[in-house]
Parts: sequence; structure tokens; C-alpha cells
Amino acid sequence: MRIREVDQCGMAQQLPEDAVGRRVSCDGERGTVRYVGTVPPTTGLWLGVEWDNPERGKHDGSHEGVCYFTCRHPTGGSFVRPKKANFGMDFLTAVKQRYELGLDQAIGEEVRISTKTVKMVGFESIMEKQRMENLAEVALINCEVSGPGPENEIKKNIPNVGSLDLSGNLLSSWEVVAAITEQLEKLQVLYLSHNRLSIASSPSNLSPAFSNLRVLTLNSCVISWSQVLCCATMWPHIEELFLNDNDITELQRPVDVLQGLKVLDLSNNSLVQESVLQISNLSRLEILNLSSTGLTTIHLSDALPGTKTAMFPALKILLLDDNKISEWGVINELDKLSALVQLSCKRNPLMDLDKNHETTRQLLIARISQLEILNRSQVLQEERRGAELDYCKKFGRAWLQAGGHSDPEKNHPSAEFIAQHPRYLTLIQKYGAPEEDELKEQKPFALKDQLLTVTFECPEEKDRKPIQKKLPGSMVVQKVRGLLYRLLKLPGTELRLSYTSSKMEGKEIEIDNDLKPLQFYSIEDGDRILVRWS
Repeated sequence: MRIREVDQCGMAQQLPEDAVGRRVSCDGERGTVRYVGTVPPTTGLWLGVEWDNPERGKHDGSHEGVCYFTCRHPTGGSFVRPKKANFGMDFLTAVKQRYELGLDQAIGEEVRISTKTVKMVGFESIMEKQRMENLAEVALINCEVSGPGPENEIKKNIPNVGSLDLSGNLLSSWEVVAAITEQLEKLQVLYLSHNRLSIASSPSNLSPAFSNLRVLTLNSCVISWSQVLCCATMWPHIEELFLNDNDITELQRPVDVLQGLKVLDLSNNSLVQESVLQISNLSRLEILNLSSTGLTTIHLSDALPGTKTAMFPALKILLLDDNKISEWGVINELDKLSALVQLSCKRNPLMDLDKNHETTRQLLIARISQLEILNRSQVLQEERRGAELDYCKKFGRAWLQAGGHSDPEKNHPSAEFIAQHPRYLTLIQKYGAPEEDELKEQKPFALKDQLLTVTFECPEEKDRKPIQKKLPGSMVVQKVRGLLYRLLKLPGTELRLSYTSSKMEGKEIEIDNDLKPLQFYSIEDGDRILVRWS
């Protein structure tokens, strides 16, 4: 980097010639130089800095009515003397400081080999060459890297780097980043979080510097979606893109870019929710993170209730945690996604609509046909069966009132019911319509008077200790099964339940209807439920 001499208060100081636009650190804070010059009535040279943390600043770039530079935040700027600003170091110097620490101490030390003492003289170049050449992963987090350093030295010294972490450094532009990465021909994974990178005038011209890049992380870089699309021409083979906590609001349709993307993280951005469907043309996208984006609804308008959408054709995993989703209609829409097998929607108002979170989980499973993992917990085959049976029972009365009928020829529920419960007809075809006695409303009861103390025993597993639990008599058998799967940790098996009572010595009664409550079987306080599986 060219250096020019400047005079500050009679003292010789060195300052980068291209200081404006460069990144600096000062007293633990980072910022971008927006102005270099005098600030009357003071004497000497000043740097006008826009700080990443607006609380570090004092003004918007103006002093005594004169505007020297502008800031995103009204108190994001301040003036500092050049001697207080750190413009960083070159990439290779940072690598040597990070990975050759202790090398100097080793060189010249005496090492005892067998009965002889050997002095490690002359090994410095060999040790350094071996260590640098063999580096496959380089992490320079918060190391104040600002540029590539001498021409082609990176390529000569560390040619085998496949993963590089430059998070939290003093990189000022994509051109600077490209000057580093173009020398790393094997680079596939790049972390650039917590940097402020100006956009190149011709991003596509930099694509050779990222020709093998597959994974890119740009968390907290104050980047917008339009800037992402502009930069995307640099990353022709990108597959995973992480954009957590940026300035992304309204999404635009990617055209001729990002078409190979398999993973996209947009979490912690205040999205315009109507624009989310603009990225539905990413035909290879398998994982989408929309957590903490303010979403309240999703509407896949190209498909009718109960049918599959052409949008997001490959989407397998969808993360919607910490949003504002409060309506079951959103979950019905998600069932339209043809490839969806994993969903997480923790800490949404929807999850608290029913005081019993287990009931909410069952409703989610019943409404989305292909879910295999919900809120990071596996959906077992038996759990799905129980959830769908319970769903049929829970909304059976509404189905009848809407025009439903056990006779298929007379079964014509209203369009409103179908819109609210698009899977209901499929489920009663699968399990049969619920019987009339199963649809009778249960009378309210006092929980304290209905708790039964039962003991679960596994007669074919003598090493398992009996488990005693207090359960409401109104608890249906399929919920008891769900409890047992968690207690016994038996994924993928089918449980067979029966019970014995002290009042009926020698008699074992089978529990064979998942929709019946415990009290249906006359299970009483102190009875034993026997659990078997194959």
C-alpha cells in the first residue's frame, strides 16, 4: 500500500494514501474512514470516522454547521487523530502471528534425542514451510486483517486452504477480499461476518476469485437483499449462504443467480412477508431459515387446500422459530410444500393457543402429512397415528355440522370446513369416520379428583424398573403411548398395552383403543399397566 507523509502539529505521521473508505479500529471499536483533512478552528489532520456502533459516535459528520461526511445514524460519527487509528495488517502477517506462535522459541532450543543433545539450528525454514503449506483451515477472527499483503505471497505460502474465517476484521471492499481469495484456489468455505464491505463496481469481474466457493457466511454485515443479488454474480457455484442479522427487508426474485443454492439463512432480518415467495423459484433450496423475521402468515396461492404447490419444490427443512404466527391456516399452507419433512416453529403465539403443548404438537403433526421432525424432535410412526386419530375425533363434530357424513356418497362438507381442515377427508378415508359416541363432549371435571396413580411395568424386560405416574382418568390411550415412548425411549416400535387390577387377581385386560380414555377401561388408583413391544 502506498504511503504518504503528512504533517500533524509539526510531527511526521504516516497515513495510507487511500485512507478514505478504509476500515479502522480504535479503542476496541471499528469504523470506516469517511473524511481526511482539517476541521477548523482546530489545527492538524483529522479522520472523520463512521462507527459500526453508533453509540461510539457523537454526531452525523457535521461540525459547527459544516458537513464533512454523512452517517447512517445521526450520532454515528466522530473525528479522531490519525495516530489513534489502527489500519490493520496484511493477511499473511496475521497468518504467521496466528499459526507460527512459538516457532521462534522452538528454534535454537536444545532437544535431547536418545542419549544425544541436538540443537535445533537451521530448522526454521523447514518447520515454517511445513506448517504453512499444510494449512487446510485458517481462522483469523478479529485479527485486524485489512489487505492481502505482498503480491502472490499468499499463494506461495498457504496454497492448500479450503476453509477461511475472516470474521470481524478490517476488510473494506469485495475487491480486497478477492485479492486474498484469488490466491486460494482450493477455497470452498468463507466466513466474512461482522465486516463492512463496499460493493464492487463490476462484481462479475471478481468471480474467478470465488470460482470454487460453496459456503459463504455474511452475518451482521449491514447488507441488503438487492446488494446480495448484485454480489451473487461473484459466487457462481454457491450452495450455502448465511445472512443472519442484516438489512434485508423486501426480497426480490433471483434471476440467473443463486440457482444452485441449497441452504439459505435469512434469520433476524425484518422481512416484508409478502416478498418471501419471491425466492420460491430457487429450485434446489433444501433448507430455509426464516426465524426472527416478523412473519405472521404464509400463503402459497398457486395451490388449493389439500393440494401441493409448485413453489419451493426441494424444500425439506423450514425454520420459523421466534415469529408472530398465531393461526392454524399457516400450518395448513405448509402442508402444500411437497418435500417438507422437518419444521421448527418454537416460540410463536400459535404454540400457546392450547395450554397443553403436547396437544399443540399433535395438531401440527396431523396437519402436515410428511413431517418427520418437529421442533427438533422425531415424529414416530405411532405418534403420527395417534395424532391423526385424535384430530379426526377433535373436529368430528364440526365436520358433521358442516355437511360431513359417514356415508361417502353423502359426505359433502362445506368449502369453509375444507379450507380450515384440508387433510380431514384424507384422514377419515385412512382411518374411517369417527363413531358417534366418540364425538360426545366430555363433561368438565376436577383434575384433583380424577388423578390416578398407575405403575408402568415391562414384564418382558426385567432390568427395567417400574415407573409410577399420576395421570388424569380422562387421558386417552394414544397420549399414554406418547408418554411411554418418551419415558422408555423406544423409537420405531409398536407398543402393546394391558392392565391388571388388585380387584381382578390373575386377569389381564387388553387396552386396544387409542381413542378411549383410561377411565373407559375402569382403570383405578394403584393399577398396573403392562407394556410390551416387538
